[in-house]
Amino acid sequence: MNKVILMGRLTRDPEVRYSAGDNSTAVARYTLAVNRRFKRDNEPTADFVPCVAFGKAAEFAEKWFRQGMQVAISGRIQTGSYTNREGRKIYTTEVVLEEQEFAESKRDGNAPVPQPADAGDGFMNIPDGIEDNIPFN
Repeated sequence: MNKVILMGRLTRDPEVRYSAGDNSTAVARYTLAVNRRFKRDNEPTADFVPCVAFGKAAEFAEKWFRQGMQVAISGRIQTGSYTNREGRKIYTTEVVLEEQEFAESKRDGNAPVPQPADAGDGFMNIPDGIEDNIPFN
């Protein structure tokens, strides 16, 4: 099985290109900065994971994703290689996206966060008489 799920922040706006031909397809590439759970001396605190989306997913990324946004993605890891201009073989690893979505809500920085009317201790009061209808009593 080849399945990866990541959540991180976009390091820059997605770069979108369209394939040539009659049925051109959008191809979006972006990099996610994914925080590491534990910090060790002399190691980076994040991994930078290249991602690629095709078709409608690429168009969605182009329209809505911006640098610094936190997004969640799932897909598969794909490896490959090519020979660069100097004749050296370069190995690549990227996540080919199956799903992508926002991982945080967009808020106005000055707007207060709405609170429930009776937040109290964070629990809702159970109305009187409902205990008789709970099946696991």
